[in-house]
Amino acid sequence: MATKRTTNSLRKTETPEEVNQLDRVDRAILRSLQRDASLSNVALAAKVHLSPAACLRRTERLKASGLVRRTVALLDPAQLGLGMLVVIGVVLDRSTPESFADFEKAVHKVPGCLECLVVTGEFDYFVVVRTQDNESFNRLHAAELLYLPGVRQIRTFVVLKQVFSTTELPIA
Repeated sequence: MATKRTTNSLRKTETPEEVNQLDRVDRAILRSLQRDASLSNVALAAKVHLSPAACLRRTERLKASGLVRRTVALLDPAQLGLGMLVVIGVVLDRSTPESFADFEKAVHKVPGCLECLVVTGEFDYFVVVRTQDNESFNRLHAAELLYLPGVRQIRTFVVLKQVFSTTELPIA
């Protein structure tokens, strides 16, 4: 149950209007956490010019509001032997809610699947996969991708060079 924001309670999610009402310090906290979520509260407080107690209260409020979904470590795929990045265009044989639901449930189980996006245009989905190399992708293609439910066509785009990748959202 969502509760109205007061000094003692927080909503579970922020509305777009409330996000636009974030002040300069809230935005600075969010920018800093996006760049390095491992910052201690004391270091974060110094960066945004707050006392540690005030910074912790604001950070906890931002987390409780749902603006900060989770905190993760970003790993180096090449050092983990996952240097090949593949974008896969998928066309389903039917455009029914059931076929979309079946595909979406199954794609969660594909090893190395990083993202699955419903798109407009000639494809129904783009699936982003990380794998070791061509041979491991060919095995994944033959054993998993071809057997995803409802798939009529798959087009594979091997990424030759990842120019950049970021998880940082632009916060004004």
